[in-house]
Amino acid sequence: MLPIDRSYRYRIMEEAGTTLKVGFPIILAQLLQMSMNFVDTVMAGRLSALDLAAVAIGSSVLLPFLVFGLGTLMAVNPIVAQNYGSRRFNQIGSNARQVLWMSQLIALPFFFIIRNLDFVMIGIGVESEVIPVASGYLKAISWGIFPGFAYGALRYFNEGLSVSRPGMYVALVGTLANIPLNYVLMFGKFGFPQLGAIGTGYASAIVYMIMFLCIFAFTYSFKPYKRFDIFGRFRLPEKTYMKEIASIGFPIGISATMEVSMFAIVSLLMGALGTIAVAGHQIAINFAAMTFMVPFGLSMAITARVGQSAGKGKMGEARFKGFVGVGLCTLFMSFTAVLMILFPEYIVAIYTNDADVADMAVQLLFMAAIFQISDGLQVGGFGALRGLKDTKKPMYVNIFAYLVVGLTLAWYLGIHLDIGPIGLWTGLIVGLTIAGILHNIRFFIKTN
Repeated sequence: MLPIDRSYRYRIMEEAGTTLKVGFPIILAQLLQMSMNFVDTVMAGRLSALDLAAVAIGSSVLLPFLVFGLGTLMAVNPIVAQNYGSRRFNQIGSNARQVLWMSQLIALPFFFIIRNLDFVMIGIGVESEVIPVASGYLKAISWGIFPGFAYGALRYFNEGLSVSRPGMYVALVGTLANIPLNYVLMFGKFGFPQLGAIGTGYASAIVYMIMFLCIFAFTYSFKPYKRFDIFGRFRLPEKTYMKEIASIGFPIGISATMEVSMFAIVSLLMGALGTIAVAGHQIAINFAAMTFMVPFGLSMAITARVGQSAGKGKMGEARFKGFVGVGLCTLFMSFTAVLMILFPEYIVAIYTNDADVADMAVQLLFMAAIFQISDGLQVGGFGALRGLKDTKKPMYVNIFAYLVVGLTLAWYLGIHLDIGPIGLWTGLIVGLTIAGILHNIRFFIKTN
């Protein structure tokens, strides 16, 4: 039995290494893209409280549209992964062209919606002087929706073929371009007018265009892709391919939006508990969001690895790759959970010196430590299911886990029973745990 055990351990280590090799650039790309919003926020804060508030509100209103659109386009990852695994190379070029069409078809209505969201800001009680500036920010950044979604389409296409480094390098280019563009357009340098928060929107739109052109140039010129004949011919949207992208992608977009919505609504509910609760919650959730980027990046790699094996018809191999990936996600989140338990004061000290806020944040970091493992399980399990093109029933699981159970329990414990922030976070933990368990059970059954 010993040689078999050693052989199996070697297979696990080899697959873990491959998943990390594919996933690490995706992780960095996600962190770099998050840093763009951080830079926007910091630079807006140097102008005025009004500009800072406008960027914060505008970004929050924009987020669900970005999450749904980009989530939908993730469908191309398992599609091309399975086509590659089954050696259907002639379809891979069509997949790239059709997902680009889909990106623009999604962007078109979103462009007009994003430019007319004043009523939403009025409805949620945004201060009247902030609304015109936030609306200007949204109108400016709306021009970036078309290239931004096209960039996402080509990035996920590359990642489906386990070519993940270009997305990382392009995200680095975007991050580096974002700072000088913000400086020029926000502060009115080199003859440009001082546009404030609205300048941030235009800078982001230009950055999206730069990122799209970079990823397009790579995809067009990468020699191993020549056999796919991606751009060798022009094709209008084709019903068969578009239907496949929509049937797999829309559930992914809805699932991602449900998760974001759960956290966003809990943040709003936190507002009813006072400023200290909101500030402490923001610190804990921000740190948890940063750690989440690691398993999220790994989940994209898991999708590609599982998809390629499923395309070959090797479901046992797909199961092995999927659960090795889920194990990596859970292992990393276990490590961050230990950090949150052992060193919460040091983490909180990065964000604030306020004693009351720090005490609240420390309490919530302990709660965040609990859901780290659940978060790793759910994102890893969902990534594995995406590799099987299984997204519709996982979407129902997410709706049930996040909205029906998680959000309801958060309101009941935190607001109705007046337990407070701990009660709200208990709802988050339960929702993520249910999703994590059910996704992994389903993946086990689907690969049986």
